Amino acid sequence: MPNPMPGPTEDALQDLEFPQREAAFFYGLFLRGHSADELRRDIEVPSAVLRKWDRETEREPQLRPRLERMLRYRQHVLAIFENLICHDSATQRLQ
Repeated sequence: MPNPMPGPTEDALQDLEFPQREAAFFYGLFLRGHSADELRRDIEVPSAVLRKWDRETEREPQLRPRLERMLRYRQHVLAIFENLICHDSATQRLQ
């Protein structure tokens, strides 16, 4: 009988399907007074991490698709977050 509960890897990959949730979390922090620049740094994948991922994928090429997917996800979260901030500042100007 197949296991009905997804494993930790499957859960993590399913989380990558909803960047809106994570962007909304960061936007909530922004609304509570956290610096947009600090939040952007928290969302982005630092260049040191990207270099580490490159080294790891040289040793284990099968990791590359998963790491690329995680990078695209973080970029998507950042784009949504930026859109929310821009929308917020445009609304503020209208008032």
